[in-house]
Amino acid sequence: MTTKLILDVDTGTDDAVALMFAALHPELELVGVTTVSGNVPVECSTENSLRVLDTIGRGDIGVHPGLTHPLARWNTPVRRHLLTDPTRNMHGTYLPLPAATSKASTIGAVEFLIETYRGASDEITLVAVAPLSNLGAALALEPRLRDLVPRLVIMGGGHAMGNETPAAEFNIWADPEAAHVVLTAGFRDVTLVPLDATCQALVSRADCDRLAALDTPAGRTAAELIRHRIDAYTAGHAVDVPDAAPVPDALCTALLVDPDVVRTRRLHVDVETEGRLTRGHTVMDTRPDGQPPNCTVALHADGRRFVELLHTAFSIER
Repeated sequence: MTTKLILDVDTGTDDAVALMFAALHPELELVGVTTVSGNVPVECSTENSLRVLDTIGRGDIGVHPGLTHPLARWNTPVRRHLLTDPTRNMHGTYLPLPAATSKASTIGAVEFLIETYRGASDEITLVAVAPLSNLGAALALEPRLRDLVPRLVIMGGGHAMGNETPAAEFNIWADPEAAHVVLTAGFRDVTLVPLDATCQALVSRADCDRLAALDTPAGRTAAELIRHRIDAYTAGHAVDVPDAAPVPDALCTALLVDPDVVRTRRLHVDVETEGRLTRGHTVMDTRPDGQPPNCTVALHADGRRFVELLHTAFSIER
């Protein structure tokens, strides 16, 4: 059975891989893309999303520009490595793909989310792999979204680790108020994919060679972008396997096809919004007598299974 989805992105390198997976896998139907500021400013994430879809022959999929800044903090978040060490910047500004020929929709991301879910006759999963600003704003305008969205998958947070700070993962850190709103809104089915799982789903240079050897637009593009991620991780991001890197956002689309690519646990999750050292920390209540769970949290992933899912999806040429 085909799973319909909307993908909410701040398209850098891993969002691009997730976009290609969602647009090409025969078990998925990507009905729309919403963009937001995060890895790059929203105008760049919009153009990058269009470039990716054009490259794989899916320029027919609508791309809807979203918020330019977080809900409560008017400063646009900037990854610390952009300011301190460009060699560790795995996203750049614009992806190294031909400029888009397709155009972004005139319908903005928040309006698209609200109107799509109000009018949906089929279930549409929402996969958010960026700061949660768009969804937070949409909930403020239409609180019924918590009942209209049948399943929400979020790439964000960390239990045992952070990446933007010792306590916080970037997507949640970039707009913690929006993340708090979303996680406490009462969605009936939330899957949270934090760093704990994504850092176990590593793609190596040898895996990139296999993807490139497919000689499809998606295979070649994924290989190039993931190699760039590996270069950045080699320059200073710590992972357990040398010459490899995680592709976090793509893990969120892969689990829609193969839920067993991750192992999960039901937990209550909220977000710290005020702490000087802990802003953006996802607080996961692991106590046996803790708060009632509101999320299914992926704490482990099968890296080899993930790579094979990528290989299968990118062998398809439209």
